[in-house]
Amino acid sequence: MASTLRGALGFAVVSVAAFSVWAFAGGWFRNHGGEGALYAAIAAVFALLSGLLLHPLVPGPRALARFYGVFTPAFLAYSIVWSGFWFWLRSGPGEWLGAAAGSGVFVAVAAWRLGHTRGFWTATTVFFVLHTAGYFAGGQSMDWLVGVAKSAATPGDRSRWLALAKLSWGVFYGLGFGAALGFALATLRPSQDLPFPAPVK
Repeated sequence: MASTLRGALGFAVVSVAAFSVWAFAGGWFRNHGGEGALYAAIAAVFALLSGLLLHPLVPGPRALARFYGVFTPAFLAYSIVWSGFWFWLRSGPGEWLGAAAGSGVFVAVAAWRLGHTRGFWTATTVFFVLHTAGYFAGGQSMDWLVGVAKSAATPGDRSRWLALAKLSWGVFYGLGFGAALGFALATLRPSQDLPFPAPVK
């Protein structure tokens, strides 16, 4: 429970920072690499900042390096899979299939890096539920705030509401993904006395 809560709160902070790229630099990326470059930049912020706040989820000596050794390849694999389904199928099917496949890939890579597969299916199921709940709750929050933005009195107010809408998605996505991350790492984590990465059996 403690890992789930730490993951949710810590990753929410990281997620707001990452979604800030979309909220405040999305227009710049339209003419500098497009949607793919924007997603890559957001993923980079996630990958770089997560360890600073969440490395206690992989306790033991050299916790920061240990965390990055698990999280970075898992998150990059998840990002590639999720983005692939999004670019292929877009909203609806792309989001659901991306969430399912991305969750499975994330947990599989994390389990491989930890050298510990016990609890894999439990971790994958809970990861999918929590991650997906956060993602779609964020989408609903953004849609509501976009509606508020459309009725704003001035262009400046409209821009501020639109930025807030994107950041609100980041909050909910971060809470869901972070809770999923904390639960998965607590479930998959082997004995703290094992070397890292533990040998894959």
